[in-house]
Amino acid sequence: MTKKATVLDQPAIRRALTRIAHEIIERNKGIEEIVLVGIKTRGIHIARRLAERIHDIEGQKVPVGEIDITLYRDDLSVKTTDHEPEVKGSDLPVDIANKKVILIDDVLFTGRTVRAGLDALMDVGRPGQIQLAVLVDRGHRELPIRADYVGKNIPTSSSEKIMVALSEVDDQDEVSIYENE
Repeated sequence: MTKKATVLDQPAIRRALTRIAHEIIERNKGIEEIVLVGIKTRGIHIARRLAERIHDIEGQKVPVGEIDITLYRDDLSVKTTDHEPEVKGSDLPVDIANKKVILIDDVLFTGRTVRAGLDALMDVGRPGQIQLAVLVDRGHRELPIRADYVGKNIPTSSSEKIMVALSEVDDQDEVSIYENE
């Protein structure tokens, strides 16, 4: 793959997440009953950053959890030597029943990851409402799923790939477009 362009650098990612935090607070008329749940791996880091921004704005902490969608994917692939899927586990610090859960991921593409996240959440409890926040929406949906909060819409061709790098995992913050060769 060849890198075509960097579409978000560190300051742009920070601004996008700050804007999403404000939108979450405004849409929900505060942060009461809100739980942020990140989809592993990068979604959890984005959720934690959003929780920090919300705390800075509102002066209160928002619970942050993480959910592993491995067993809910419709394209489940084998990743371990014993031919079992690699499950990383979920961690929800509060009961999500009747809460406003904001499911968070890095890139919204076909919608299949989000569908798996919704299934995983429903197996844990029955939220009062589920909203979706993503750093990047690149289009090409295969399922009728739309994000409530989007950091940046980046229209792409099917031959392109969006790569999100976050300092917690990749030692830098950057969103780039790559071209398949």
